[in-house]
Order: sequence, then C-alpha cells, then structure tokens
Amino acid sequence: MIALLLRDLRLAVRAGGGFGLGLVFFLIVTVLVPFGVGPQTDLLSRIAPGVLWIGALLACLLSLDRILALDWEDGSLDLLATAPLPMEGVVSVKALAHWITTGLPLVFIAPMLGVLLSLPLEGYVWVLVSLLLGTPALSVIGTFGAALTVGLKRGGLLMSLLVLPLYVPTLIFGAEVARRGADGLAVATPLAMLAGISFGVIALLPFASAAVLRINLR
Repeated sequence: MIALLLRDLRLAVRAGGGFGLGLVFFLIVTVLVPFGVGPQTDLLSRIAPGVLWIGALLACLLSLDRILALDWEDGSLDLLATAPLPMEGVVSVKALAHWITTGLPLVFIAPMLGVLLSLPLEGYVWVLVSLLLGTPALSVIGTFGAALTVGLKRGGLLMSLLVLPLYVPTLIFGAEVARRGADGLAVATPLAMLAGISFGVIALLPFASAAVLRINLR
C-alpha cells in the first residue's frame, strides 16, 4: 500500500491536473468573488466561509477524473485487480493520494485566502478545522464517482453530475461550521455532523467503489 501511495503521489505531481492546478483554481475563485459582489467588507465577511468551501469543493472536483483514468489507460488497473492487495485497499490508497495532493494543500491555503474575503479573525481556525475534517470525504466520494465512470468516454462530465449531489451535505455542514465559528456561535452540532459524514464515507464507500470497479473490469 505504501508503494502504491508513493507511485500515485509521483504520478499526481508529474501528470498535473491535481497538485498545483487545484490551488490555482482556488486562488482564482477567491480573487474573483470580491470583483463580482463588490468591495463591501461586511458582505464579504458574511459570505467568506461559504465561498472558501465552494472553492475548495470545485478545486477537488477538477482532478477526480485522474484518480483512476491513468491506471485504466495504461492497464495498471487490471494488474491491481489481480494483485494480492484487496481492491478496497487500492481505492482507499487512491483516495488518500488524492487528498494529500489536492485536499490537504487547500486546507492550508484557505486561511491565507480568507484575508482576501475579509474573513473574521475568529473564523480562520474554524475554516481550517472544517476543511481538514471535510476534505477527506470529498476525496473518498470523488473516488467512488471515478470508479463509476472509469473507462467511459467523456466520463468527466458524467462523474461531476454524479458526485456533486453527494458533495452537498459535506458542503452544507462544512460551511456551517466555518460560519458559526466566525460568528462566535456554537459549532458542536454541525461539527459532529461533518465528522459523521467523513467517517461514514471513509468506512463504507471503499467497499462500494471496489464493487463497482470489479464490475467495470469484467
């Protein structure tokens, strides 16, 4: 599993589309929002948690089609299916590699970009906490979508349509944690819901993704 993880990390850096591109897209979204809504500091501070979460979600979505597509194209996925490593372990490593190269950088850059949106001082920690807790769910759900559409021509658009509705609960509770934290309100309930979603998909979706891949590889 470690060897597979290191291989996927190297491929993500060399092939592009994940590491770096997501950060650039996140930066572009954050910079463009003040131009669109105006320079009102009060308005920007109110919408900052939601904007940061939407930007992170869309940045994660950019690289989902590369999670399994490269392995499908060069035949590596067939070899992985016959390897001693269970398919559930393969998709878990794929999701972890995607999170390390895409989700984790977004977690650390989000508080910095919050300055551009006049994010209240109390919100920086909660934006970081909510993204750190929620982005793993985005990667695992995205891996499930990639497994559903692997091998399909122009499957990226179909995958986006399938994955976006599944992202909505994570987006709602993640943005709510950041918003309540910025306003100085209690965050226990949305934080617990966000944690439940992340732990639930991490525990269940690798099995669903592995089952779908086995069907697609037949």
